[in-house]
Amino acid sequence: MLKTGKLFRLRRLSLAGDGRHLLVPLDHSVSDGPIVPADKWDDLLRALVDGGADGVIVHKGRARAFAPDILKNCALVVHLSASTAHSADVHAKVLVADVEEALRLGADAVSVHVNIGSDTEARQLADLGAVARSCDAWGMPLIAMIYPRGPRITDPRDPALLAHLANVAADLGADMVKTSVALPLERMAEVVADSPIPILAAGGPPDGSDLVEYGTAVMAAGCRGLAIGRRIFSAPSPGALVSRLASVVHGRYPGSGTDISTNSPTDYSTIVAGVA
Repeated sequence: MLKTGKLFRLRRLSLAGDGRHLLVPLDHSVSDGPIVPADKWDDLLRALVDGGADGVIVHKGRARAFAPDILKNCALVVHLSASTAHSADVHAKVLVADVEEALRLGADAVSVHVNIGSDTEARQLADLGAVARSCDAWGMPLIAMIYPRGPRITDPRDPALLAHLANVAADLGADMVKTSVALPLERMAEVVADSPIPILAAGGPPDGSDLVEYGTAVMAAGCRGLAIGRRIFSAPSPGALVSRLASVVHGRYPGSGTDISTNSPTDYSTIVAGVA
């Protein structure tokens, strides 16, 4: 029954039911400060939902403030990790919530942030493992946001390093991994080939180039979705941008003859069974 519960929740993270995901992280208000004025939060959320986002990622307190109907067609992911830009070590993430709190909020999944190569890597890995145990106990999907960040990282876009990170996430119990994208972008296919779990491409292109072209490239490389926050919520029309990205994730690649529906969707039942 617990495995069935996790399977149901994983499927709610993909509105089209194709095992692909467009998630919008909005947890930046803890790390960096307000992303929109307080009275504009509902407007932003409605624009994202109407645009076709599969889910939003927020901290627990923000989730409590949502209007009851606002996420009726969008999944809720509660982020359990935090740090601020004012910390002595901005790469040191700590747990500020737990799986039980997320369940009480009606979450469809939780996420945990880990910075590999940071001075506090060991504690963050221990936190990820502990959350994974709770997720297994409660049938809650776990997204590991795992990045190569810290004084020991020389090339954060190295495909071999990113493949290592994806396997760390899988081996410690995550159901999906959100991580950086290799450069050049086509080398992301190497990372995907080595990952036992679906990969969500984080952020946007580092050179600030077109976000839709970036999304097209990483989906073509085999990523199972996009997790983009700042480039969306700071856009002049977040809803319109989400709509274009949703077409990339769930439809046809813009300007090409490639139909991504011909790619095999994720079989979540094998992930839940622990044999992916």
